[in-house]
Amino acid sequence: MASLMSYFGGRRDAKQSSRDAIITLREQLQLIDKKEEHMQRQLDEQLKKAKANAVTNKTAATDALRKKKAIETNMARLRDTRFQLEMQVATLESASFNAETMAAMKKAAGALKDIHGHLNIEGVDTTMAEIQEQTQLANEVSEAISSNAYTGVEIDEDELKAELDEMERDELNERLMGADHVPVHQPAGRVHERPPPVAVEDDEEAQLRELQAALTM
Repeated sequence: MASLMSYFGGRRDAKQSSRDAIITLREQLQLIDKKEEHMQRQLDEQLKKAKANAVTNKTAATDALRKKKAIETNMARLRDTRFQLEMQVATLESASFNAETMAAMKKAAGALKDIHGHLNIEGVDTTMAEIQEQTQLANEVSEAISSNAYTGVEIDEDELKAELDEMERDELNERLMGADHVPVHQPAGRVHERPPPVAVEDDEEAQLRELQAALTM
Protein backbone atom coordinates (compact mmCIF):
# COMPACT_ATOMS: atom_id res chain seq x y z
CA MET A 1 0.00 0.00 0.00
CA ALA A 2 2.84 2.35 0.92
CA SER A 3 4.64 1.64 -2.36
CA LEU A 4 1.39 2.19 -4.25
CA MET A 5 0.93 5.59 -2.58
CA SER A 6 4.52 6.46 -3.40
CA TYR A 7 3.97 5.45 -7.03
CA PHE A 8 0.96 7.74 -7.38
CA GLY A 9 2.72 10.63 -5.70
CA GLY A 10 1.36 10.13 -2.19
CA ARG A 11 3.43 11.64 0.58
CA ARG A 12 4.70 9.28 3.31
CA ASP A 13 5.57 10.18 6.83
CA ALA A 14 9.29 11.05 6.81
CA LYS A 15 9.77 9.89 10.38
CA GLN A 16 8.18 6.51 9.73
CA SER A 17 10.06 6.16 6.45
CA SER A 18 13.37 6.74 8.23
CA ARG A 19 12.51 4.13 10.86
CA ASP A 20 11.59 1.56 8.21
CA ALA A 21 14.85 2.17 6.35
CA ILE A 22 16.91 1.80 9.52
CA ILE A 23 15.14 -1.46 10.39
CA THR A 24 15.79 -2.84 6.89
CA LEU A 25 19.47 -1.90 7.06
CA ARG A 26 19.90 -3.54 10.47
CA GLU A 27 18.27 -6.72 9.20
CA GLN A 28 20.72 -6.73 6.30
CA LEU A 29 23.61 -6.30 8.72
CA GLN A 30 22.42 -9.35 10.63
CA LEU A 31 22.45 -11.37 7.41
CA ILE A 32 25.99 -10.21 6.74
CA ASP A 33 27.00 -11.40 10.22
CA LYS A 34 25.64 -14.86 9.51
CA LYS A 35 27.29 -14.98 6.08
CA GLU A 36 30.64 -13.93 7.58
CA GLU A 37 30.41 -16.73 10.14
CA HIS A 38 29.71 -19.27 7.36
CA MET A 39 32.57 -17.99 5.21
CA GLN A 40 34.92 -18.08 8.22
CA ARG A 41 34.11 -21.76 8.72
CA GLN A 42 34.81 -22.43 5.01
CA LEU A 43 38.08 -20.54 5.29
CA ASP A 44 39.18 -22.58 8.29
CA GLU A 45 38.24 -25.81 6.49
CA GLN A 46 40.29 -24.97 3.37
CA LEU A 47 43.24 -23.90 5.51
CA LYS A 48 43.07 -27.18 7.39
CA LYS A 49 42.89 -29.15 4.12
CA ALA A 50 45.91 -27.30 2.67
CA LYS A 51 48.00 -28.07 5.74
CA ALA A 52 47.00 -31.72 5.69
CA ASN A 53 48.02 -32.17 2.00
CA ALA A 54 51.03 -29.88 1.99
CA VAL A 55 53.44 -32.83 2.01
CA THR A 56 51.54 -35.76 0.60
CA ASN A 57 49.36 -34.12 -2.10
CA LYS A 58 50.61 -30.86 -3.50
CA THR A 59 47.73 -30.54 -6.00
CA ALA A 60 45.03 -30.84 -3.33
CA ALA A 61 46.91 -28.44 -1.08
CA THR A 62 47.24 -25.86 -3.88
CA ASP A 63 43.55 -26.16 -4.76
CA ALA A 64 42.63 -25.61 -1.09
CA LEU A 65 44.80 -22.50 -0.94
CA ARG A 66 43.12 -21.09 -4.10
CA LYS A 67 39.69 -21.59 -2.51
CA LYS A 68 40.95 -20.02 0.69
CA LYS A 69 42.15 -16.98 -1.27
CA ALA A 70 38.77 -16.61 -3.02
CA ILE A 71 36.95 -16.81 0.31
CA GLU A 72 39.21 -14.14 1.80
CA THR A 73 38.46 -11.86 -1.18
CA ASN A 74 34.72 -12.33 -0.72
CA MET A 75 35.01 -11.67 3.00
CA ALA A 76 36.87 -8.40 2.31
CA ARG A 77 34.06 -7.32 -0.04
CA LEU A 78 31.53 -8.29 2.59
CA ARG A 79 33.32 -6.16 5.17
CA ASP A 80 33.17 -3.20 2.77
CA THR A 81 29.45 -3.78 2.33
CA ARG A 82 29.01 -3.91 6.08
CA PHE A 83 30.82 -0.59 6.44
CA GLN A 84 28.58 1.05 3.84
CA LEU A 85 25.42 -0.21 5.54
CA GLU A 86 26.61 0.95 8.96
CA MET A 87 27.37 4.41 7.51
CA GLN A 88 23.85 4.57 6.05
CA VAL A 89 22.33 3.64 9.41
CA ALA A 90 24.37 6.34 11.16
CA THR A 91 23.41 8.91 8.52
CA LEU A 92 19.71 8.06 8.76
CA GLU A 93 19.78 8.20 12.55
CA SER A 94 21.52 11.58 12.47
CA ALA A 95 19.09 12.93 9.87
CA SER A 96 16.12 11.65 11.87
CA PHE A 97 17.47 13.28 15.02
CA ASN A 98 18.03 16.56 13.18
CA ALA A 99 14.51 16.45 11.75
CA GLU A 100 12.99 15.85 15.18
CA THR A 101 15.10 18.67 16.62
CA MET A 102 13.97 21.05 13.91
CA ALA A 103 10.35 20.04 14.45
CA ALA A 104 10.67 20.76 18.16
CA MET A 105 12.33 24.11 17.45
CA LYS A 106 9.63 24.99 14.94
CA LYS A 107 6.95 24.13 17.48
CA ALA A 108 8.67 26.30 20.09
CA ALA A 109 8.92 29.16 17.57
CA GLY A 110 5.20 28.86 16.88
CA ALA A 111 4.45 28.96 20.60
CA LEU A 112 6.57 32.11 20.99
CA LYS A 113 4.80 33.65 18.04
CA ASP A 114 1.43 32.94 19.65
CA ILE A 115 2.60 34.47 22.93
CA HIS A 116 3.96 37.59 21.25
CA GLY A 117 1.10 37.84 18.78
CA HIS A 118 -0.55 40.67 20.72
CA LEU A 119 2.69 42.27 21.90
CA ASN A 120 5.01 44.77 20.28
CA ILE A 121 7.84 46.94 21.51
CA GLU A 122 5.77 50.11 21.23
CA GLY A 123 3.04 48.63 23.40
CA VAL A 124 5.55 47.43 25.99
CA ASP A 125 7.20 50.86 26.15
CA THR A 126 3.81 52.52 26.56
CA THR A 127 2.80 50.17 29.36
CA MET A 128 6.09 50.69 31.23
CA ALA A 129 5.75 54.48 30.88
CA GLU A 130 2.23 54.32 32.32
CA ILE A 131 3.45 52.21 35.25
CA GLN A 132 6.23 54.69 36.02
CA GLU A 133 3.82 57.63 35.75
CA GLN A 134 1.32 56.06 38.14
CA THR A 135 4.07 55.07 40.58
CA GLN A 136 5.40 58.63 40.63
CA LEU A 137 1.85 59.97 41.15
CA ALA A 138 1.31 57.59 44.09
CA ASN A 139 4.58 58.75 45.70
CA GLU A 140 3.62 62.40 45.29
CA VAL A 141 0.21 61.78 46.86
CA SER A 142 1.82 59.99 49.83
CA GLU A 143 4.26 62.86 50.36
CA ALA A 144 1.47 65.42 50.14
CA ILE A 145 -0.63 63.59 52.73
CA SER A 146 2.25 63.18 55.18
CA SER A 147 3.46 66.76 54.82
CA ASN A 148 -0.02 68.15 55.65
CA ALA A 149 -0.27 66.30 58.95
CA TYR A 150 1.22 69.24 60.94
CA THR A 151 -0.18 72.12 58.92
CA GLY A 152 0.14 75.44 60.76
CA VAL A 153 2.61 74.19 63.37
CA GLU A 154 6.16 75.45 63.13
CA ILE A 155 8.67 73.04 64.60
CA ASP A 156 12.25 74.02 65.45
CA GLU A 157 14.33 70.88 65.23
CA ASP A 158 17.25 72.41 67.20
CA GLU A 159 14.89 73.40 70.01
CA LEU A 160 13.50 69.85 70.12
CA LYS A 161 17.01 68.41 70.34
CA ALA A 162 18.00 70.77 73.17
CA GLU A 163 14.86 69.87 75.12
CA LEU A 164 15.53 66.19 74.65
CA ASP A 165 19.12 66.58 75.91
CA GLU A 166 17.86 68.40 79.03
CA MET A 167 15.32 65.68 79.73
CA GLU A 168 18.06 63.06 79.41
CA ARG A 169 20.31 64.89 81.94
CA ASP A 170 17.45 65.26 84.45
CA GLU A 171 16.63 61.56 84.17
CA LEU A 172 20.26 60.56 84.78
CA ASN A 173 20.52 62.88 87.81
CA GLU A 174 17.37 61.43 89.35
CA ARG A 175 18.71 57.92 88.90
CA LEU A 176 22.02 58.84 90.55
CA MET A 177 20.30 60.48 93.50
CA GLY A 178 18.04 57.50 93.97
CA ALA A 179 21.05 55.17 94.02
CA ASP A 180 22.66 57.17 96.89
CA HIS A 181 19.59 56.71 99.15
CA VAL A 182 19.09 53.01 98.58
CA PRO A 183 19.56 51.18 101.96
CA VAL A 184 22.06 48.40 102.11
CA HIS A 185 20.27 45.07 102.54
CA GLN A 186 21.40 43.01 105.53
CA PRO A 187 20.31 39.48 106.38
CA ALA A 188 17.77 39.17 109.23
CA GLY A 189 19.14 38.38 112.71
CA ARG A 190 22.53 39.90 112.13
CA VAL A 191 23.15 43.49 113.06
CA HIS A 192 26.58 44.91 112.45
CA GLU A 193 27.55 47.53 114.93
CA ARG A 194 29.56 50.39 113.60
CA PRO A 195 32.90 50.96 115.38
CA PRO A 196 33.05 54.20 117.41
CA PRO A 197 34.61 57.07 115.55
CA VAL A 198 38.26 57.59 116.31
CA ALA A 199 39.13 61.10 117.33
CA VAL A 200 41.74 62.58 115.15
CA GLU A 201 44.24 64.64 117.07
CA ASP A 202 45.95 67.49 115.42
CA ASP A 203 49.68 67.96 115.61
CA GLU A 204 49.62 70.83 118.19
CA GLU A 205 47.72 68.81 120.85
CA ALA A 206 50.08 65.86 120.45
CA GLN A 207 53.15 68.05 120.89
CA LEU A 208 51.61 69.69 124.03
CA ARG A 209 51.06 66.33 125.72
CA GLU A 210 54.58 65.20 124.92
CA LEU A 211 55.94 68.43 126.53
CA GLN A 212 53.86 67.93 129.71
CA ALA A 213 55.06 64.36 130.07
CA ALA A 214 58.68 65.46 129.79
CA LEU A 215 58.28 68.14 132.58
CA THR A 216 56.81 65.65 135.09
CA MET A 217 59.76 63.35 134.79
